[in-house]
Amino acid sequence: MRSRLRAAAALAAIALLAGGCGGADDWSAPRGEPRVIGTLAPGFVTAAPTPEATITPSPGSWDGVRPSPGYRVVLLTKGDDAQTRTLVNAVTDWAGQEQVSLKTVTATGHDQIIPSITQAIDLRPDLIISAGNDLVDALALVTANHLDRQFLVIGAELAEPTVNVTAADWTGAAFRGEGLGMSSAYDPASFTPERSAAAVRAGVASVLTGHTGIVVWLP
Repeated sequence: MRSRLRAAAALAAIALLAGGCGGADDWSAPRGEPRVIGTLAPGFVTAAPTPEATITPSPGSWDGVRPSPGYRVVLLTKGDDAQTRTLVNAVTDWAGQEQVSLKTVTATGHDQIIPSITQAIDLRPDLIISAGNDLVDALALVTANHLDRQFLVIGAELAEPTVNVTAADWTGAAFRGEGLGMSSAYDPASFTPERSAAAVRAGVASVLTGHTGIVVWLP
């Protein structure tokens, strides 16, 4: 009898733990507004940037800024090339380090790109981070109609971003879509884990501090 009771108690404990984990990832649950923790160091911006401007922050000037735990991010991705995989790894590593609540939406084919963007928007995250050049043209079409959602494009940029689209880019990346073709300076080797991680942190810091609709250019 006692062994059966102990087994039942163990099962109940497992069920409780499983329910707790599920609840923590339930974005439908009410919560407070996300907060910005920390401040930008001098050298991130010298003056308020104009829309579509490019800023070149001092290296590491973004390191003191992070989101409050539970910040909700959708990683929107398309492509299995080495550059995209490096960007995806940078986002997932950052999310784990900063206790970000991360969901991933992957477009498996070109006909799934716009539905995937719509799926990401419908999750109503605090931020959608895009990784993969194939997403750029579709984002240019969709983002202007969803100004209540913030987007961060890493390793690429939109040719004419609206105020809700920020990019973190560098020489060697800089894909812009819209028939402009690949930059002559495009270099797959420039997509290092270190630069990709810096792009995520610098881009998120820019969004969190209200510097949106711009390109954050990394050295």
